Amino acid sequence: MASRPAAPDTAVEQVDTSYLESLVGYNARRATLVIMDAFFRHMADYGLRPADFSVLSLITHNPGVTSRQLCTTLSIQPPNLVGMINQLEKRELITRRPHPSDGRAMGLHLTATGHKLMKQAELTASELEKAATARLSAVERRQLMQLLRKIYI
Repeated sequence: MASRPAAPDTAVEQVDTSYLESLVGYNARRATLVIMDAFFRHMADYGLRPADFSVLSLITHNPGVTSRQLCTTLSIQPPNLVGMINQLEKRELITRRPHPSDGRAMGLHLTATGHKLMKQAELTASELEKAATARLSAVERRQLMQLLRKIYI
């Protein structure tokens, strides 16, 4: 689509977004903005940012996971993860324990406080995602998830 030169005295009555709407990135970003707005509002109750939530969720479902594994899985640079892990430990949400087979590594585990927080936070995340995708059928939602994963996996 080629753009048309605008007449100097033309007023736009309705904005043409057809080109932008033909781009996957534009549509993905618009959907992300809707979901992340709700995520930020709801996760503020738990003092969690998206990266904190992701790290804690992985620790929840993978007790003993190492920092290296978290960095690889979430594409986080190690220096960025160190501060986050320190903060989560300071909040008494996680603890570090020696890795059973790698003497140099530490496994990350949730504390009782961390388990309680993540049980509530994951429930909240599931509810807000259901609300954000309420106009999709269950089949459409599964299909959307599969298609999105095809892009980044």
